[in-house]
Amino acid sequence: MNADISPITKEKAPLILAEIKKATSVLLHCHPLPDPDSTGSAMAMKFALEQMGKKATVIQGDSAIPRAFQHFPGVLGIVKKKFSEVDLKDFDLFISIDSGSLNMISQEHPPNLPMPIETIVIDHHATNDQYGDINLVDVSAPAAAFILFQLFDMWDVSITYDMAVNLFMGIYTDTGGFKYAPTDYRVIGAAAELARLAPNFTEVIFSMENSRTKEALYFQAMALSSIETFLEDNIAIATVSYRNLVDKKIPEECIRGISISDILKSVVGWNVGISLIERQPHEIKVSLRTRDKDIFDVSRLAAVLGGGGHRAAAAAVLKMSMTDAKKLVVEKAKELYNL
Repeated sequence: MNADISPITKEKAPLILAEIKKATSVLLHCHPLPDPDSTGSAMAMKFALEQMGKKATVIQGDSAIPRAFQHFPGVLGIVKKKFSEVDLKDFDLFISIDSGSLNMISQEHPPNLPMPIETIVIDHHATNDQYGDINLVDVSAPAAAFILFQLFDMWDVSITYDMAVNLFMGIYTDTGGFKYAPTDYRVIGAAAELARLAPNFTEVIFSMENSRTKEALYFQAMALSSIETFLEDNIAIATVSYRNLVDKKIPEECIRGISISDILKSVVGWNVGISLIERQPHEIKVSLRTRDKDIFDVSRLAAVLGGGGHRAAAAAVLKMSMTDAKKLVVEKAKELYNL
């Protein structure tokens, strides 16, 4: 296994372990609008830290944990606090996982640098701001959970059933069910080992993927009925306004469970799929997906919009009207991709 671990992880693993050994109480968090990689990685790290004799606390951060994740071991014990509500004096160490910037710790109240507590960043996003005292950013990893799998191997941490479920779900979802690069033989091997340790993984996947509500379908229908194409059909955009969400009584949890941009980029000829969802008045979540990450690197588009992510999948938040947001996204796409 060690031969397949990336150089950056080999370099940073002993440094991170040394800081963990010095700590007594460790803080972990889930990023805003948490996905299974954020949630599962936080829980797996919590269990690993407890195995090392440390006190570990996971806070939910800005957003509630989706109901679809309720079968992830330990999730029901996540503390319902935002980062700004935590007294950092109660902790020796903060480990930020799957969070490429301070805004991914909290969009409502981003912490300021320097952080008042020793901070370790473990992430796989190329756009990571390297805001930690130690930064392990492995862009060859398809999920933060995969990096943790490698770290636990190097640290001789025993992966329990509870850890295996959380890590497997992080890897499974961030790879799109093993469809997206950089999924490779290492990732399949890690998933196979985690599946051996958690043989009921199919039940957890089924529970997560089949817990939708009728409101979620209404949301999907609204989004898909709004599709417009731009720049010779290279860009497809779907929009849902805050007023639409209120009128149809669509809760935030329903918005999180569906990737409209993934549906858009599945259409031949629509090279970039974009969803613009106005979660609050003049607060628009931008989700970006592409069929061709080499020509249409959406992490670049996300970056100029103030967000980040991967070449094939990225996101941003815009504080403006829907009309202005759509205009800005199209203008920036035209500039970046020479359309």
